[in-house]
Amino acid sequence: MGLRPISGKYFGDMATYNLYFEHYGSGQSIIVTKDIFFHYFMKYSSRIMPASLFFLLCSIIYIYPLYLISKKWFKEYWYYSFLFFVCSFSFWAYGTNGIRNGIAGSIFLLGISRDKRIWQVIWIFLAINFHKSMLLPALGFLIVQFYNNPRYYIIFWLICIPLSLISGGFWENLFSNIGFDDDRLSYLTQGNINDDDFSSIGFRWDFLLYSGTAIFAGYYYIILKKYKDKIYYWLFNTYVIANAFWILIIRANFSNRFAYLSWFMIALIIAYPMLKAELFDRQHIKLSNMLILYFLFTFIMNVFLLN
Repeated sequence: MGLRPISGKYFGDMATYNLYFEHYGSGQSIIVTKDIFFHYFMKYSSRIMPASLFFLLCSIIYIYPLYLISKKWFKEYWYYSFLFFVCSFSFWAYGTNGIRNGIAGSIFLLGISRDKRIWQVIWIFLAINFHKSMLLPALGFLIVQFYNNPRYYIIFWLICIPLSLISGGFWENLFSNIGFDDDRLSYLTQGNINDDDFSSIGFRWDFLLYSGTAIFAGYYYIILKKYKDKIYYWLFNTYVIANAFWILIIRANFSNRFAYLSWFMIALIIAYPMLKAELFDRQHIKLSNMLILYFLFTFIMNVFLLN
């Protein structure tokens, strides 16, 4: 992933990042006011390394936290969690295209995995300044510190589906006009200017089904299996809040970019309880089968349907 060719044709935003890198490498100043940490990281990297090494470094920063998280929470079973991350539907796209977002998501999860609150705050703050969109899961994480009952969050998620179905473009227009200073919100109302099926507009039942797998997993573990774990509740409820926002604006152009604000947590939502507690007979066999199915969804979506 890190040593891939520098290409905008095959790797989307990679060409734009390369233009920024060349701009900073020529000695120019920072030209943006948002996602500022990423741009300073890019600027200082451009002084000491070529672009090819910079993208390798980005891949390391994207992937290494996933390893650290897996080791921290699951000890000798870390490789299950890490494989779930790698097999995720969005893993490749956000390591090669939405690079800032991918790095920010990994840093955000690293923050949640820290034991001390001060380190949680520092890492999440860093994630937000790598990609401002991390404000949404950060807000969700803040909310669940005060109310952490998964049952009502699941009900809220279910209510958002008919709200989105019957409201047309109401929610897209609402969120794009409430004053956030972020040009990503223009995706909510602009047309699909690129020939990009993955970014097509409309109510995405396929994406909703994918999102629903994590909701069902959380429901099954928490409600039916009576699994109790404060950290898992944090992860699951944060996911539900972020995903519910995406459901409301699901018709937006490039809605996958908003969906990723919850999707980067799906691997943990599915795997976490089975790596922390004995919930089934022959549990490792069941977990391995789940991993195969999880990969098959990614394979079918990326190789057959999207291409």
